Amino acid sequence: MTTSVIQVLGKRPGDHELMHQFLGWQCRVRQIAMRDNRGMPDDAATPAVTLPGQSEPLGHIITVFSKWGAHSQTPEMKHMVKRTHDPAQRREKALEYFSSSYYQKAKQFSDTLTATFQPGSEGAAKLINAGQCQLLFEAYSQKYILQCKVLKLSETHPLYQSTWWHNLLFNPDLHPDTIILGFEPDWNESKHESTVA
Repeated sequence: MTTSVIQVLGKRPGDHELMHQFLGWQCRVRQIAMRDNRGMPDDAATPAVTLPGQSEPLGHIITVFSKWGAHSQTPEMKHMVKRTHDPAQRREKALEYFSSSYYQKAKQFSDTLTATFQPGSEGAAKLINAGQCQLLFEAYSQKYILQCKVLKLSETHPLYQSTWWHNLLFNPDLHPDTIILGFEPDWNESKHESTVA
């Protein structure tokens, strides 16, 4: 069985004006979170998730924003995790790493966001069953409404690996059977609004 470049490296983002705008915004707000909030995710990283046909959100999820294949930093994150068993040291190294140049180049990032769920998560099951959802990001006077395809990622998927090692830097108690879902936006169906009065 042959393996495609996309399976090995991860999908390169397409070319859509809204996508470029969103990726640039995510880079800015996540760097702020790392530098000013010690990595604590704020509203810009925790969208409300709404299932198709529903008016009320299922809840909020914490999303991870990963670099796509050719720019992947997974080996570096894995090295940081394995370098020490001290959670505090890991966190400090991670904050230093993500606060510097990691978020400088938006074009290096995948437009597929990811999120982790506990094994047996009812919310994850609903999202997988629906196969699609809406993510609403509202922060820093910006609102992004993304219509997404929901993908359950296998452990070998590049974005699963990136998400796993990223989260392990901040959460030493990450469950080994954690479910990781990918949220792939349909940029033609997604929207952006400025919420400045």
